[in-house]
Amino acid sequence: MSGTQRSSMTIGKLARAADMNVETIRYYQRRGLVPEPDKPPGGIRRYETTVLTRLRFIRTAQWLGFSLDEIAGLLKLEDGTHCDDARKLGERQLAKVRAKIQSLQQIEKVLGELVKECCIQEGDVSCPLIFSIYDGLGTQPDGNAR
Repeated sequence: MSGTQRSSMTIGKLARAADMNVETIRYYQRRGLVPEPDKPPGGIRRYETTVLTRLRFIRTAQWLGFSLDEIAGLLKLEDGTHCDDARKLGERQLAKVRAKIQSLQQIEKVLGELVKECCIQEGDVSCPLIFSIYDGLGTQPDGNAR
């Protein structure tokens, strides 16, 4: 067995090693995130271990909140000579994450208040939580009054 054969795998083995679905890998190929190896005549496509490394990169970048388009941009910078460009993408992502955190904190506050109102209601009254959701909380999701 040659070194290439030992360091390569079928798409099924690649999917298991990456802990993802074969169709996910094919989708990434269609998006241009992962190269599709040539299929030898009468043979099966074989994926090098570098593809597994790339799949792990994609998964980690997704966990960090990057979209597939943003990940494609990061992959174009992977030679390491474009650190400023990568940093700018990272800064934009960090700003998005901070905005999400702020929004989640606002949601936490509103839900906390609504749950508290539910706890103090007695008798045959409409549920403050459900009523407020139907009413749109009286504000837009950004906190501005309607």
